[in-house]
Amino acid sequence: MKTVAQQMFRTCDKLFTRKTLNDVQEAHPSNIETAAQMDNIQHLTSPSHLSIVEDVREGVHHVEAVMERAHHGGGWLLSGIICINILILGCALVSGSAFNSVAITAVHRQIFVIVLLLLTMLWMLFYTVFTFRKDQAVLFKDSHAGPVWLRAGLLLFGLLSFLMDIFKIATYVGYLHCDSAVKVAFPVVQAVFLLIQTYFLWIHAKDCVQLHTNFTRCGLTLTLSTNLVVWMAAVTEESIHQTEIPDLNVSVSHKMYRASYGDKKCKCSHSACGTFKEAFYYLYPFNIEYSLFAAAMAYVMWKNVGRLVEDHSHHNVKFHPKDVCLGPLTGILLVVAGLVTFIVYEIYILKEGEEKTNKALLIHFIMNIVIVSMMSLSTIIGCIIYRLDHREHVSEKNPTRSLDVGLLVGASMGQFIISYFTIVAVVATGARGYLNALNLSWAILTVLQLGLQNYFIIEGLHREPFHVMQEAALHTNAHAFQEHAEMNPVVERNKSIYILTSSSHKLSLKRRVLKEVCAFLLLANIILWIMPAFGARPQFDHSIEIQFYKFTMWAAIVNIGLPFGIFYRMHSVASLFEVYLIS
Repeated sequence: MKTVAQQMFRTCDKLFTRKTLNDVQEAHPSNIETAAQMDNIQHLTSPSHLSIVEDVREGVHHVEAVMERAHHGGGWLLSGIICINILILGCALVSGSAFNSVAITAVHRQIFVIVLLLLTMLWMLFYTVFTFRKDQAVLFKDSHAGPVWLRAGLLLFGLLSFLMDIFKIATYVGYLHCDSAVKVAFPVVQAVFLLIQTYFLWIHAKDCVQLHTNFTRCGLTLTLSTNLVVWMAAVTEESIHQTEIPDLNVSVSHKMYRASYGDKKCKCSHSACGTFKEAFYYLYPFNIEYSLFAAAMAYVMWKNVGRLVEDHSHHNVKFHPKDVCLGPLTGILLVVAGLVTFIVYEIYILKEGEEKTNKALLIHFIMNIVIVSMMSLSTIIGCIIYRLDHREHVSEKNPTRSLDVGLLVGASMGQFIISYFTIVAVVATGARGYLNALNLSWAILTVLQLGLQNYFIIEGLHREPFHVMQEAALHTNAHAFQEHAEMNPVVERNKSIYILTSSSHKLSLKRRVLKEVCAFLLLANIILWIMPAFGARPQFDHSIEIQFYKFTMWAAIVNIGLPFGIFYRMHSVASLFEVYLIS
C-alpha cells in the first residue's frame, strides 16, 4: 500500500505539472528520465489510456482530499487545547506543592502525574497494537526525525532515570509505616512509563501517521504535556534541594522554600534511606534531560501527523572520530580541568568560612571565564569559515530542524536572563573587588558566547551537507566532460582527476576546521552542563545579586532561568553533533 501511494503521488506530479518540458528538465535532477516520461505521457491519446489517466486523477484527488481534511481538521485545535490545559494545571500543582506544604502537598501533585502517566501509557499501547498495525496507518517515514544518536541518548538517560526511580522506591519504602503509599507508587508507575515510552519512541519516532489522525494528535500532545509536567516537577524538586538560604539577615520563610516530603518526625525504617536519597538527587539531571528529549520527539511526531514526506533518500552520514584531533583533545583537557575545579568548588563551599567560600568562587569564576572565552574564539573561527563557504542553504521543510532552532533560541533565554540581571546588579551597585569583577566579566562573556554559538549552530543546521555538494560537483564535471568527447581519453582522465583532487582538498580543509570547532564546542558545552546540573550555584554563594534583588526575587530568577540554561547546554551538544555530521 505504501508503494502504491508513493507511485500515485509521483504520477500525479508528472501528469498535472504546469511547467514546460524545458523547465522540468532544468529543475529535476534526472533530466533525461523525466523528459522521456513526459514525452510518453504526451502520447497517451487513446480512449483506454485516457480512462486510466482519469482513474489516476480521481484516486489522487481522493487521497489529497483525505490528507487535506486530516491536515486541517479539528485535531490540531483539540490537541493544542488539551496540551495547554494540562500544562497550566500541572504548573499550578507543581508550584503549589513547592511553596505550600499544607494545602497542596507533594502527594497531590504525584497523584495528578500518576494519572497522566497511566493515560499516556494506555494511548501508547493503543497506538502500537491498533493504529500502527493498519496497512494505511504509516505510509511515510520522516528520515530526519529521531536519528539513532538522539534515540541512543534517550535510552541512556532513560536507564539512569530508571535507576533513580529504583533508589526512590528503596527510600520511600522505609517511610511506609508513617507516610503516604503514593510516594512509593509514583516511582513504580514512572519506572514502567520509562520502559514503555523509551520503546515507543525508539520504534515510532519517524512515523508520519495517516490513520486515526485526530486521536493520534491528542495522544501525542498528552505525551508531550506529561513529559513537560514531569520535567517541571523534577526541576522544582531539584531546585529546592539545591537552593540554600544564605545568612544575610534577610527575612525569608523556610517553609516557603523547603516544602518537604512529609513530617520530619517520620523516621526511616532502614539505615540506607539517607544514602539512597542522596543518590537519586544526583540522578535528577538525567531524568530532567530525558523528559525534555521525549517531549521534543513527541512534538516532531505531532508535526508529522498527516504529513506527506517527499520520496527521496536521506543522505546517510557516518561518524569518523579520526577526522579531527585538536578540537577533541583541547575539549577533553577542558572537561578534565572543569571537573577538577568543580570538585574543589564543591569541597570548599561545604566548608564554613568566608575565606573558603571566596576561594571557591575565585576558582569557579576563572574556570568559567576561560571556558567561555575559548568557546567564543573558536566560534568566531567557525563563523569565518561559513562566510568563506559557498554551500547552499537548505530550503526543504523539516520539523526537526525547526524545533532544534526554536529550542536553541528559547532555552538560551534562561542564561541570558541570569547574565543580564547579574550585569545590572554589579554595575548598579558599583561593587568593587576581584570577585565582583570576575562575576561581571563572566556574565558579559557568557552573553557574547551564547549569541555567537546560536548563530554558528543555526547557520550550520541550515547548510547543505558537504558530501551532497561533492556529489553535485561530480555530476557537473561528468556532464562537462561528456560535451568534450573528442578530447584525448588520457588527457581527459588526468584533467578530471586533477579537478576532483583539488576540489576535494579545498573541501577537506573547510571540513576539518568546522569539525574541529564542533568537537571542541560539544565538549565545552558538556562541562558547562555538568557544573550547574550537579550542584554548582555561585548565584547563591556570591551575595551581590541577593543584596540587590533580595533573596526571594533572585531565587525565583535563578530557579526559573537556570533549568533552561542547563537544558540549553545539553541541547547544544545534540545540535553540534548534528552540525559535525553534516560538515
